[in-house]
Amino acid sequence: MSVEESTSAPFYTTSDTNKVIATFSVVDYVVFGLLLVLSLAIGLYHACRGWGRHTVGELLLADRKMGCLPVSLSLLATFQSAVAILGAPAEIYRFGTQYWFLGCSYFLGLLIPAHVFIPVFYRLHLTSAYEYLELRFNKAVRILGTVTFIFQMVIYMGVALYAPSLALNAVTGFDLWLSVLALGIVCNIYTALGGLKAVIWTDVFQTLVMFLGQLVVIIVGSARVGGLGHVWDVASQHKLISGIELDPDPFVRHTFWTLAFGGVFMMLSLYGVNQAQVQRYLSSRSEKAAVLSCYAVFPCQQVALCMSSLIGLVMFAYYKKYTMSPQQEQAAPDQLVLYFVMDLLKDMPGLPGLFVACLFSGSLSTISSAFNSLATVTMEDLIQPWFPELTETRAIMLSRSLGRITLLCILSLVHSEIHPGHYHQSSVTLICVSWAQHMPHEAHSPYSTLYCFEGRAGARRIWVTR
Repeated sequence: MSVEESTSAPFYTTSDTNKVIATFSVVDYVVFGLLLVLSLAIGLYHACRGWGRHTVGELLLADRKMGCLPVSLSLLATFQSAVAILGAPAEIYRFGTQYWFLGCSYFLGLLIPAHVFIPVFYRLHLTSAYEYLELRFNKAVRILGTVTFIFQMVIYMGVALYAPSLALNAVTGFDLWLSVLALGIVCNIYTALGGLKAVIWTDVFQTLVMFLGQLVVIIVGSARVGGLGHVWDVASQHKLISGIELDPDPFVRHTFWTLAFGGVFMMLSLYGVNQAQVQRYLSSRSEKAAVLSCYAVFPCQQVALCMSSLIGLVMFAYYKKYTMSPQQEQAAPDQLVLYFVMDLLKDMPGLPGLFVACLFSGSLSTISSAFNSLATVTMEDLIQPWFPELTETRAIMLSRSLGRITLLCILSLVHSEIHPGHYHQSSVTLICVSWAQHMPHEAHSPYSTLYCFEGRAGARRIWVTR
């Protein structure tokens, strides 16, 4: 489906003078608070188990004893961030279901890591994915890969932390910096104290919250507009249901080539060589468990993508039946979903809080994974090679301190200039810019730039229409 400029919603941010603040009840705050408390409790539980007997291997790799089910849910949660929960439905709402064809890339994008990357990393008994670069090339390449990863992840964490906080602030008036600090501090505490095991088990809990929150929106929304059949009919009548678009032009926003084919290379960068994911594979109790966890991500990813698509279609059908307020019409794209949820669930105390908990679960899972992976690569690639005599106690203290340093860097980044309204697109672009440095040279292909062009084309359109 070729999309013209006129089909997109206007890219205006909601001004403070005309913003209508939705109702966020005490029950909603309680539900949202429970997410933070339970996430912290799970992390502290794993921190207290064996307190004083923790090793660096336990903090960074969970002693390589994790089963495939928690690892697979953690793999899903790591990059199923609030950026995706807010951005993907808005993308479907504005541009149609062509984006759904990204799901076609998941098969090869997970099959190749399972049978190419995991056996190599697991059999070499690595801790950092960039150790492979030193074995294959030299130490300078390893350090360059590590520094690139740190740069990418810190920026991505800033977007993942700031995006839901700003959207929540715009729609409900919830204090921006309170939510940023709450997320950052809670995440830092359970990650630093409980290590990777705490991160994985909180990811499991947060994944369930994410699915539950999105499911509630789909059920209530479809019921309000007359059922999923009616949603599909309305979307079809307005040509929102897309067929396969084979246009080779890389500046078309979404085509089969940029999504189903180019998306494979993005998946390889995320699930093949990204340290956050490699670390989970290496935490598995066996190579077979690591491969099975990668397999298990495929149906979970398909379910997550379908739910995001359905929310976008339900939102479209809802606003064909009910009129948008002027504030909603002028909202930034990534505020649309929160406005819709608050409008849809305003008479059901607790359910808006559940969706916000779902949103922040995505942020917590992404940021905690990034904290842990950044501490791991910093210790393994930048500190221990130069200080081989570092004691176990000092190494543990230093790895925990690295999380606090990272948090300060992210808060500084959040305080700097980030353009609201385009978080989903920005995060994809950031990943695309840096993924090539992470891929072994054998996996490079001329087609690897296609998915990046999709992000760049969108970015071009944003600057024109602002």
